[in-house]
Amino acid sequence: MPADRKPFLLRLDPQLLRALQRWAEDDLRSLNAQIEFLLRDALVRAGRMKAPAPPKGAAGGGGSAKGAGPGLGSSGPTPDTAGPGSSPGG
Repeated sequence: MPADRKPFLLRLDPQLLRALQRWAEDDLRSLNAQIEFLLRDALVRAGRMKAPAPPKGAAGGGGSAKGAGPGLGSSGPTPDTAGPGSSPGG
């Protein structure tokens, strides 16, 4: 275990734990890494933590859409990602 990680006991509802385990397996992460990923994402989205800098040498900023399951993705196209003619005035 890396020295910069603090062990922490977490009690979860069994159904929640099973769902997290399935999601972690789908994303090829350990359960611990998945929980840390989700917590960090929630903190950044809530403005309570700065987004981590992309890894050095990462192509395209190191970001990925993988892991943005239901309820975590955007609710629809944003103005910068919407195609031509999709703006309300266009």
